[in-house]
Amino acid sequence: MSDDEQTPGTEQTPSTTAGGPQPEEIRFFGTTWVDHSGTYALRRVGVAAGSLAAAVAACFVLRFAYEGLEIANIGSFVNVLVVVMFAVCSAIAFRKTWEGFLRRPADPAREESLRSLKAIGFIGSLLAYFFRSFTEAPGEKLRRAEYETSRAQYEKRRDARTGNPAARKKPKRK
Repeated sequence: MSDDEQTPGTEQTPSTTAGGPQPEEIRFFGTTWVDHSGTYALRRVGVAAGSLAAAVAACFVLRFAYEGLEIANIGSFVNVLVVVMFAVCSAIAFRKTWEGFLRRPADPAREESLRSLKAIGFIGSLLAYFFRSFTEAPGEKLRRAEYETSRAQYEKRRDARTGNPAARKKPKRK
């Protein structure tokens, strides 16, 4: 791949080629979320459709697993326990995934410890992705706020430097 070619989802936007902080890439969107350029809308539709299709397929797989438990005739208590476990894990995974779109985790170690629980409740994570992609790229609001804050801090530092003649304020004449 030559230097002129780019991988899909990493199109450079005008705001990313200027000096200063660079926007963080979002999975499936690259940096197109900054100014909604390129195929941003099409990607949002694709992410929504893909996550919903994956959630539906996962539900069918879980249904077949449940039917396998019924065929094995292991008892209604275990069947109920499995259903409750997947429901609770999916609810927690949905909530944690949704919160991850809104703010960075305060304790990364705790998020790491919830990783297996989120893996069991993967349907909840897929549904969170599906619902969030209706309004924005999942995680866009958080990254936009962080990016705008870092751009404002960069501009403030750049303007305050005395070694930058272009940013110097002109003295007031009396």
